[in-house]
Amino acid sequence: MKTIVGYSDKISATPGEAIKFMVSCTGAKSYRAEFVRIIHGDTNPAGPGYKEEKIKAPALAKTFPGRKQEIHAGSYVAIPDSPLFHDLSSFSVSALIWPTTPDKGRQSLLSKWSERSKGGFQLVVDGNKGVAFVLGDGSGKTEEFGTGKALVGREWYFVGATYDAASKQVHVYQEPMEQYAKIDSTAHAKGVSKLKSVARPDGPLVMAAHAKDDSGGRLACAGHYNGKIERPKLANRALSRLELENLHAALVPSDLATAIVGDWDFSRDIMSVKVSDMSPNRLHGEIVNMPARAMKGHNWTGKEMDWKHAPRQYGAIHFHDDDLYDAGWDVDFEFTVPANQKSGVYAVRVYTETDEDFMPFCVKPPLGKAGAKICFLMPTASYMAYANEHMPTNATLAEMLTGQLAVLYPHDVFLNEHREYGASNYDTHSDGSGVCYSSRLRPILNMRPKYASWLGGAGSSLWQFNADGHIADWLEAMGYEFDVVTDEDLHHEGFARIAPYKAILTGSHPEYWSKPAWDALDAWKRQGGRLMYMGANGWYWRVAFHPEKPGMMEVRRGEGGIRAWAAEPGEYYHSFTGEYGGLWRRQGKPPQMVAGTGFSAQGFDISSYFKRQPDSFNPRAKFIFEGVGKDEIIGDFGLIGGGAAGLELDRADRLLGTPPHALVLASSEGHTDIYMVVCEELLINYPAATGSQSPLVRADMVFYELAGGGAVFSSSSIAWSGSLSHNNYKNNVSKITDNVLKRFVDEKPF
Repeated sequence: MKTIVGYSDKISATPGEAIKFMVSCTGAKSYRAEFVRIIHGDTNPAGPGYKEEKIKAPALAKTFPGRKQEIHAGSYVAIPDSPLFHDLSSFSVSALIWPTTPDKGRQSLLSKWSERSKGGFQLVVDGNKGVAFVLGDGSGKTEEFGTGKALVGREWYFVGATYDAASKQVHVYQEPMEQYAKIDSTAHAKGVSKLKSVARPDGPLVMAAHAKDDSGGRLACAGHYNGKIERPKLANRALSRLELENLHAALVPSDLATAIVGDWDFSRDIMSVKVSDMSPNRLHGEIVNMPARAMKGHNWTGKEMDWKHAPRQYGAIHFHDDDLYDAGWDVDFEFTVPANQKSGVYAVRVYTETDEDFMPFCVKPPLGKAGAKICFLMPTASYMAYANEHMPTNATLAEMLTGQLAVLYPHDVFLNEHREYGASNYDTHSDGSGVCYSSRLRPILNMRPKYASWLGGAGSSLWQFNADGHIADWLEAMGYEFDVVTDEDLHHEGFARIAPYKAILTGSHPEYWSKPAWDALDAWKRQGGRLMYMGANGWYWRVAFHPEKPGMMEVRRGEGGIRAWAAEPGEYYHSFTGEYGGLWRRQGKPPQMVAGTGFSAQGFDISSYFKRQPDSFNPRAKFIFEGVGKDEIIGDFGLIGGGAAGLELDRADRLLGTPPHALVLASSEGHTDIYMVVCEELLINYPAATGSQSPLVRADMVFYELAGGGAVFSSSSIAWSGSLSHNNYKNNVSKITDNVLKRFVDEKPF
C-alpha cells in the first residue's frame, strides 16, 4: 500500500524557476527528498535497467515532517455569503434536475446549511423518499419533508420547496417533465414546521452539495449530487405553485420579479468557472472541482449540436461526487531549478524507509534559447488522459483486450481504494457518465519511473511516461544532446517554443493534441523542421485546455474512435473552448496528414517485427538503411512484447492524407488475433478483422520530404522504442533511428 504520495504545481520549468510540491505521508513521522534526473525508468532486468542521476540540491537536504493530506473530491457551485441570505425569513427554492443516481443516499441540490449546528435548509434527493426539504434551527433540531416517491434516473424533473415563516407551512414539489405509463413519480408534499425558526447560517450557498466544514479557510462539502442541475432559483417569500412555475417562464411577471433573490443561469460563462446570477442582486459564484459544462438542458431539441449556437438549450451543469480539479493540498516545500540545469526529464523523489514516490517534471530551456538541435517532445497531454486510470479494476474487457490476466500492482490497488484521487479520461464517473476532464494537479501514480502497466504487453509492460523513457535513454546512450519540452508548453507558447530545433522526436504515444499545439507543429514542419514520429496512435483525439485553470484538459469522445465511453449526442463540443471534439480524423485532419501514417490496429499481447518493402531501396531512403542488410528482419526483439511492432500500429493511406511521394519503407506482419482493426475503419462488422487475416493490421514505416526542406520519419509502432536498447543499443532498430536522426540534424535541406 502506498504511504507517501505527492504532486507538483508544474509539469515543466525553466532554470531558475520555482516549483511547489505537495506531499501526503502516512507511513512515517518524517520523510526525505532528493532531486534526480530520470534517465531510464524501466526496471526490467532484460534491458538496461533503472537509471537515474542524483543531483545535489541543498534546499532538499533536510528532513520534512510527515502528515496526512486529504482530498475532497466532488463538484459543486459555491455562492459567497450575502446579507440577502441572512435577511430571508420565508423563502422558496426551485430547479430543474436530471438525477443519475437517485437511489445513492441523500444528495443535496441547493443548500444554505451548517453541518456543525444543523441549521439552515437543504433541498435534497433522498433515495426512495424522492425529493425532500430539510430544515434546521441551528441548535441541532432538524425536520425533513419528503415526497415519498422515488425519482426515475436520467429523467428531467421540476423540483421546488417553499417555507412560510408566519404559518410554518412547508410545500415540496416533484414533477417529471416526461410522463410514462405505469410510472408515477409526481408528488406534492406539505406539512407544518414545528421549529421556532429556520437558522440562517454563515457560509456560502451551495449547489450540488452542502457545506460540511470551513476549517482552515477551505470549504469542505458533503452530500454530493450526481446529475444535472439547470436554472436554480431562490426567492424571498413562500411562492405558490403557479408562481414557482412563472418564476421559470421566459418572461417573469413584474410582481414576481421583485421576489427573486438569485436566478443562476448555467448557460452563461460556459468556458469559465463563473456562475452568473441574472437577478439584479448579482450573486455570482464559481464551480468547484470542475463539473461538466456545455451539457444539454431539459429543452434540448436536437436541432443544434453546437452549444454556442443555442446556449439556452445547454443550461445544465453535470455534477459528480468524484469530480476533482486540484487536490488542494498545502505546500510542503518549494524547489528552485538550479540556474544552469540542463534540459531533461527530472523528478523530486520523496521517500521513507518503506516507501517512495516520484514527482516528475521536465526542465526546458528558456523560450527561444535552445540548448541543442534536438527536441524530445514529451506527450504530457496523453499522460493526463491516462492519469490514474482504473481499467485493470474497472474495465470488464481488460483481460480479453490483452489476452492475459491483468496484474494488479500496488498503485492499482491503492487507486481502487482511493477514488478521491480522481479518474482518467478512460474511466467513467460513479454515475456511469464518461470522464471528459482530467487534471495534473493531483498525485498521478501511473506517471512515475519504475511503474509497470497492465496494458504494456509482455516483457517490461510499459505505457506512456515510462515507455517514453526508452527514447530519452537511447538519446543519452548514443551521445546526443537534446532538450525536453512538453506538448502543454507547445500549446501555451506556440511555434516559438520549438522554432530553434532542427529535429523533434515524439514520444511513443502522442495521442492527444490541442489545436494550438497541432498548428504550432504544422508551422514548424512547413519551415523546414524534421519530425521523427517514434510511436503510434498519434494526433488522434482533439483536446482543449481550460483558459482559466492551469493543468486541466478536456476530451469529448464523440462519433467514432476507440473509446472507453461515448459522449452523449449533442455534447460533442468542448466546454473549455467551444471547439468540436472527437477524432482529428473526423475534422479533416487525420494523423496521416501530420506524420504520413495513422492508427490502424491495436493488440496488447505479443509484438512482431518489420520487413523491408520495395520503397526501402529507393535512393531517397539509402541513408536510412546504411548498415542494414537487404533481407534483414527489423526488430524481432525488444522489451515491449518481444518485438518492435506492437501494441498500437499506424499505417499509410493516401485516402487519409499520406503524401503521394511518401515511401513505405517497411511493414509489420505476423500479428496475433488479439490485434484487431480499429473501429473507425469498419463500415460494417465482419469476422476477418484480426491480425492473422486483415491487411489493415500492420505498421508502416514511412519517410517523406517536406516542401520547406524538412522531412518526416515515422516508426508507426508504440513498441518501436522498446527495441532501441537491445544488444547494448547495437541492433537494426537503433541503427535505423540513428541514421535518420544524424541526417535530420544535418543542416543540408532535403
